Amino acid sequence: MTEGCLFCAIAAGAIPAAVVHADDQVLAFRDIAPTAPVHLLVIPRSHYPDIVSLTTAMPHLTGHLIDVAGRVAAAEGCAGGFRLVFNTGDDGGQTIGHVHAHVLGGRQLQWPPG
Repeated sequence: MTEGCLFCAIAAGAIPAAVVHADDQVLAFRDIAPTAPVHLLVIPRSHYPDIVSLTTAMPHLTGHLIDVAGRVAAAEGCAGGFRLVFNTGDDGGQTIGHVHAHVLGGRQLQWPPG
């Protein structure tokens, strides 16, 4: 756990979250400020600042995170599709320095996103 990291605290159970999936490697929970009817976050329990550092250090964990993202999307009824987003760095819109995937769905999503 990295001191002061919100997502590390959530993964450790120190901060409550509406968890939809938990295993020994990743946690999926509802975003507190959803931008779509389905808006989940999937995080590794271990701290990595972004998707690039996670993939470099632990490519199998990246694969597991993406697999879980697909499973929770399906469980939430996103049969017509969903969007999986990894914001990376300040210019990419990343606001919390712990890698997290946004699972967005439940409606027709537009492109470009913003």
